[in-house]
Amino acid sequence: MEKPIYLDYNATTPMDPLVFEAMKPYFVEEFGNASSSSHPYGWAANRAVKRAREQLAKVLNCHPSEIIWTSGATESNNMAIIGTVRQFLPQRTHIITANTEHKAVLEVFEMAEELGAEVTVLPVNEKGQITPHQVEKALRPHTRLVSLMMANNEIGTLHPIAEIAEQLKSKDILFHTDAAQAVGKIPLDLKHLPVDLLSISGHKIYGPKGIGALFLRKKNPCIQLKNLICGGEQEAGLRPGTLNVPGIVGLAEACQIAHEKMPEESKRLVQLRDQLIEKVLEECPGTLLNGHPKERLPNNASFSFEGLSADVFTLGLSGLALSSGSACTSASGKPSHVITALGRPESLARATIRIGLGRMTTAENIQTAADKIIAMVQKNSKISAIY
Repeated sequence: MEKPIYLDYNATTPMDPLVFEAMKPYFVEEFGNASSSSHPYGWAANRAVKRAREQLAKVLNCHPSEIIWTSGATESNNMAIIGTVRQFLPQRTHIITANTEHKAVLEVFEMAEELGAEVTVLPVNEKGQITPHQVEKALRPHTRLVSLMMANNEIGTLHPIAEIAEQLKSKDILFHTDAAQAVGKIPLDLKHLPVDLLSISGHKIYGPKGIGALFLRKKNPCIQLKNLICGGEQEAGLRPGTLNVPGIVGLAEACQIAHEKMPEESKRLVQLRDQLIEKVLEECPGTLLNGHPKERLPNNASFSFEGLSADVFTLGLSGLALSSGSACTSASGKPSHVITALGRPESLARATIRIGLGRMTTAENIQTAADKIIAMVQKNSKISAIY
């Protein structure tokens, strides 16, 4: 059976063969525990972790000591938000986010509220953005943290992160951004972007699953996160447990490769993405593009189709591996909270597809995808007209 064309790169990516080659020695040959300091096996693993930390820090333009290894962006988000809240409680602690965040932020905010924090969830505009003015109006004397994703995982919209981060810096309010979708796709320089905490995931950038990192700024301000789990001194006591050496090596290598490929690859993906968007909108009247038309990820397109039911997608788009929304919420059967946050009715939220382009996506793939989408919409529009 021929595999469908993969167009779900916002959900996950295949591992780059160069990343796999970099990881291989640490599964079998250099298998030591990086915390074992009394023999060569541990020394070799420790050196690999140190090199990876330096490698990732160089890509992000930060100090190696500001990198904390985690199991992925979900853990990084938990560590950043709950760690900050626990740093300030029992003082009055107010935190802010947006209603289109990933569940790995929204559900953490619910947990923070249970712990005693005051929570504000800001509504996005019809393009899926939060404005600096919105954030400014929501601030309180005891606001401690704002958390906004750099790029939305479903609709690709980019928030004006740099502008918001700058205004918060002048008020000594911490700013966290979930950058799982942004790293390796858009320029990111932590020396000049004044965010305090930033989450990264390996499997979104052609690296391994089950590994991520949290950038934790060490100066101006000095952040004293409270650890979420106990059991060791690894990662400055913030993330106890035996380090995943192969994963760490793979994440750093994947970040470096993505960084090097970004200028040309982003340009290529934007061209393919815009061709797809233009053709679908032109040939399918009533179709809506979700998210900002320009300020969006280079590899993302999200469409909602008026008059179509969700059950037509499975048959109509056979041969295409794509998504109806976030991979983390697709099993719930509920309409996307991101699409409804844009002001779309539930019927449109259920008639939505997300297309994520990647390194293996070709012009021919995009032509095939466009043809299938257009055929599906036109066929079902005719059926709807009859009934």
